[in-house]
Amino acid sequence: MENLRVDLSPAELDLELRAFIADKAFPCVGAKSAAATGGLHSIAARDMRRDGDDAAIVAALADWAERSREAGDGFRSLAVIFREPLPLDEEHFEAMMWTRLQALAGRDAQTGAGPDPAVSPDPDHADFALSFGGEAFFIVGLHPQASRPGRRFSRPALIFNLHAQFVKLRADAQYDRMRAQIMKRDIALAGSPNPMLADHGLRSAARQYSGRAVGADWVCPFQDPRQ
Repeated sequence: MENLRVDLSPAELDLELRAFIADKAFPCVGAKSAAATGGLHSIAARDMRRDGDDAAIVAALADWAERSREAGDGFRSLAVIFREPLPLDEEHFEAMMWTRLQALAGRDAQTGAGPDPAVSPDPDHADFALSFGGEAFFIVGLHPQASRPGRRFSRPALIFNLHAQFVKLRADAQYDRMRAQIMKRDIALAGSPNPMLADHGLRSAARQYSGRAVGADWVCPFQDPRQ
């Protein structure tokens, strides 16, 4: 990690992420589909600890939300890749991730965008999702020290996945089959089941964002500024 370049261009960072997803062992078939069909877009940021790129990230999310509403079906994800690798453990990454997401939500609220009415803005609610540009997202955090290999990317990244695509999968009776496929691939890669996937749909999805296995007493450190 010490040898990672921090001066990579956005195109080089995008290639780095696509290579990670394209690896044969990478478990998420949804991400593979998004990358293969033009549904994956990435933007570059400098440092996850700083707010210097927040305005650009929120603008990109609002634009992505609008473009996604017009695009129709298919997996669509916006990746924010931070150049600074930051050798952090899982708890530090989780804390930093929620600090950044809180700041981004505050900026989104300042634009006048409201939360997606299809989800709850309450992080304790089973139907919780983060909203940007009026569209709900499920966030996947990646970083070098992740305990799950499928989350262990070379540098910090936040993947914003459209919540509506999971709703459609359920409506089309495809979600359970895709989830089983991902779990099978994840077990083959990590050697054990991901304990957080078992909670999906039963408890707040916020518990899954960072990738760290959290206990029953975990409290999400986020409050939607529009509540």
